[in-house]
Amino acid sequence: MAQPRYTRIDNRRPSSNYCSTVTVVVFVALCLVGIWMMTSSSVGPAQNVDVVSLDNKDGIKKQSSPPAEEGNGQKFEDASSETPNQEKKGNGDASLPQGDESSSKQADEEEKKEEKTKEVTTSSGETKSETEGGENKNPDSKSENGGASDSDEKKDLKDNPDEENPDSNEKQSKPETEDNESGEDGENQKKFEADASEKKSGDDDAEDKGVKDDKETKTASEDNETKIEKENNETNVDAQVDQESQPKNETSGDLSPPGAQLELLNETIAQNGSFSTQATESKNEKEAQKGSGNQIDFKWTLCNTTAGPDYIPCLDNLQAIRSLKSTKHYEHRERHCPDSPPTCLVPLPEGYKRPIEWPKSREKIWYTNVPHTKLAEYKGHQNWVKVTGEYLTFPGGGTQFKHGALHYIDFIQESVPAIAWGKRSRVVLDVGCGVASFGGFLFDRDVITMSLAPKDEHEAQVQFALERGIPAISAVMGTTRLPFPGRVFDIVHCARCRVPWHIEGGKLLLELNRVLRPGGFFVWSATPVYQKKTEDVEIWKAMSELTKKMCWELISINKDTINGVGVATYKKPTSNECYTSRSEQEPPICADSDDPNASWKVPLQACMHTAPEDKTQRGSQWPEQWPGRLEKPPFWLSSSQTGVYGKAAPEDFSADYEHWKRVVTKSYLKGLGINWASVRNVMDMRAVYGGFAAALKELKVWVMNVVPIDSPDTLAIIYERGLFGIYHDWCESFSTYPRSYDLLHADHLFSKLKQRCNLTAVVAEVDRVLRPEGKLIVRDDAETIQEVEAMVKAMKWEVRMTYSKDKEGLLSVKKSIWRPKEVETLTYAIA
Repeated sequence: MAQPRYTRIDNRRPSSNYCSTVTVVVFVALCLVGIWMMTSSSVGPAQNVDVVSLDNKDGIKKQSSPPAEEGNGQKFEDASSETPNQEKKGNGDASLPQGDESSSKQADEEEKKEEKTKEVTTSSGETKSETEGGENKNPDSKSENGGASDSDEKKDLKDNPDEENPDSNEKQSKPETEDNESGEDGENQKKFEADASEKKSGDDDAEDKGVKDDKETKTASEDNETKIEKENNETNVDAQVDQESQPKNETSGDLSPPGAQLELLNETIAQNGSFSTQATESKNEKEAQKGSGNQIDFKWTLCNTTAGPDYIPCLDNLQAIRSLKSTKHYEHRERHCPDSPPTCLVPLPEGYKRPIEWPKSREKIWYTNVPHTKLAEYKGHQNWVKVTGEYLTFPGGGTQFKHGALHYIDFIQESVPAIAWGKRSRVVLDVGCGVASFGGFLFDRDVITMSLAPKDEHEAQVQFALERGIPAISAVMGTTRLPFPGRVFDIVHCARCRVPWHIEGGKLLLELNRVLRPGGFFVWSATPVYQKKTEDVEIWKAMSELTKKMCWELISINKDTINGVGVATYKKPTSNECYTSRSEQEPPICADSDDPNASWKVPLQACMHTAPEDKTQRGSQWPEQWPGRLEKPPFWLSSSQTGVYGKAAPEDFSADYEHWKRVVTKSYLKGLGINWASVRNVMDMRAVYGGFAAALKELKVWVMNVVPIDSPDTLAIIYERGLFGIYHDWCESFSTYPRSYDLLHADHLFSKLKQRCNLTAVVAEVDRVLRPEGKLIVRDDAETIQEVEAMVKAMKWEVRMTYSKDKEGLLSVKKSIWRPKEVETLTYAIA
C-alpha cells in the first residue's frame, strides 16, 4: 500500500533545528501508527456493510434505491407519473423517486458522520461500494472486455460465492452461500451484526485518536472513490436478467432489482369507493374461517384422496355429496367445500412433464399429464380427442362440429353477420364446453371464451381444456347462479350442451338471460333445432314458447350442410317495451330489490330483470368495438363515483391502467427472470379493474380475473373492457383442476386474507392451482411477504426475487416439483 502524505495540523512550517535524530525517530513512528490506523479504519466497516446489506433483521432482502441523478431518471418508471391513490398515501407510498432521494441522501450523511469510510480500495486502485440495490459489487467481475457473458458470470457467482469478493474473509462470505438459504441466515445475521457492532466500536475509538492526521488525505480519497462509485452505480442499475435461465437469488447478492421495480412502493391499499362488495350484494358470505396464519414451522404433507392428482377440494367433498337429499338438479356437481380447507399438497401424476407451449398445445398434450382415455373412446368419432402415442391429440372437432371448429365459427357469423367476431362480439360464455375447442379456436377471431362444464360429466373435459391452454372452469347449471355479474356476456353459446333449458319455468334459461348483455345473442346448436324426433319436437315447441315469453327474438335458423347440424340464434331485447306489453306476465319480472349482479351462492329464481332505461346505466348501450373498449373507461362510470383508489371513477380506471402498463413493461417482462414464452394460463387473484390483464394484451396469454367477494365489486368493469373474470372467496378452493395455471399474480391479497382465513391453506391452494415450474408474483406488505416466502421455501420453491422497502414488498418465486413424503388422509374425500 502506498504511504500517504501527511501535513501538520497547525499548518506551521517545520524549523531546521527539528532535524535531530530523535525527531526523525518520532516522525517515523507517527507515520507507522498513521498507516496502521488508516488501514484498520477503512477495511473494518466495509466488511460489515457487505453483510448487513444482504438481509435485514426481518429476513427480507433490503435493497435501497439510488438517489435521483442526472441521466438516471428514466430508470424509474414512475418518476413523473401518478399511480392509483397517490394522493391518499401516507405511509411512504407517495411518488417513489422523491422518497428514495431523500432517504438515500440522509443515509449517506449519517454514514459519513458515523463511519469515515465505507469503501474498500483494492490493490489495483479500484473501489468496491454498495450498489443501488444494496449489494456489494466487484467491478472486476463485470464482463468489461467481452470475456464472460452475463449468464456465465451469474452462474460462477452462484457456484463460487467467495469469488464475488476475493478480498473478503471467510466469515464475510458465509451469508452468501446456499446454506444460508436453508434457514441458517437468521442466526448468521445476528452473529455478523454483533461482530459489526464490536468492530465499529473499536474503530471509532481508534479514529478519535489518530484520524485527524490524515483528514486531508482521506477527503481527497473519498472524493475520488465517490466518483468511481457513482460510475459503477449507473452501470449496475442497467443490469437486468430477462431470461429464465438467469434467476435472481435473494441471498446470493448477485443482482439488484431494476429501478423500475421500485415502483411497487407506490401501490396502495384499495378502498371500496362507490363500489359495494360481492359479499354484501349476495348477503351469503360464509362465516369467516379462522386460522392462525402465523405458523413458523411449515411442515407440508401429501393429500391422500380418492381423486388423487386431480383433487378439487370443493368438488370432491364426497362426504357432503353422499348426504345430499337430491341430485336431480346436479347438486352433486356443485360446490361443497370442507369446513376446514386442506393444508396438504396434491400429488403429481406419475411421469408428469412440462406442458407443451401454446399454440402447439391446442393440438396436442402429454398423455402422462392427463392420463384419461374414456373421453377419447366415447367421443373419438366426433374428433374431440384421440390417443396418439405419448400424446393426446385434438383434431378441433366437437359434437356439433365434427369437421372442425373454425368452419363452425365462420358458419355462425355467416348466418348472423351482426355477430362480428372480435369486434362487436368479444366475450363469450360457452356452456357444456366439452374440451373447449370452440373457445380454443375463437382466439383466432380475437374472441375470449369462458368455457364451463361439470367435473366428470365427461371425464376430464375441463382438465383437457386447461392443459391445452384454453380458459375453462368446472361449473354446472344447477341450483345457484353462475359466479358472474348480470349483463356482461356478448354471446352465450350451447352446442348440444344437454341442459334442460325449458323445465321448471325456464329457470336455467333465465339465468342465461341474467348474464347476457341486452342486445346480445344466444347461439343454440342442438338436435331440437334440426331433428324431427318426438322428443326433439317437444323440446323445440317448449323452447319456442319460453323464448317468446322472454321477448327473445329468433333472428336466424340455418343448417350447416358440412357438419349436418342446425343453429338457432336468439337476440335479447334492449328495451322493456316487450316486457310490459305481454298478455301474461310469465316469466315474471324480478322484484326491484333483486340485484342482478349478486351471484355468490344466490339461489336461482324464475324471473327476468328489466333492461336499463337510463342512458347512463350499464347495459343501456353496447360497449365500443374491440379493441377500443379495452383502454377507455366505460361510459357509465361517473365522475361523481369514487373509485377503488380514491379518485373519481374514470380517473381511477385510467390511472390503474397506466400504472399496470408501467409495471408490466418496465418490471415484470424483464425484471423477474420469467420466460414469458412459457406462460399461457394466467390468473390475477385480485384483479380490481383488470389493468394487469389489459397490460398483457400483446402477449399470447389469457388472464382469469378474480374479484374476491370481500373486495369492491368491479367485475362488470372488467367485462365491459372486453376481458373476463369470476367472483371467488379465497378462503375456499377454486373450481379448477390441479396444475391449471402457469402464473398467479396476487396484489395485496394475502394480507387481507390472513385476517379471516388460514393463510397456510391459501398457500396450499396456490400450490394446487399452479403448474410445476409455474410462477407466483406477490405484492404485499413486508410482513406478509416474509410469511409467504417462508411457506414456499418449505416447499422447496425457488425464490427468484424478494424485495422490500418502507413496509411494502415484492416476491417472485418459481414452483418446484418437490412433493412431501408424509401423507395426510382427508377422510371426507375418500370414497
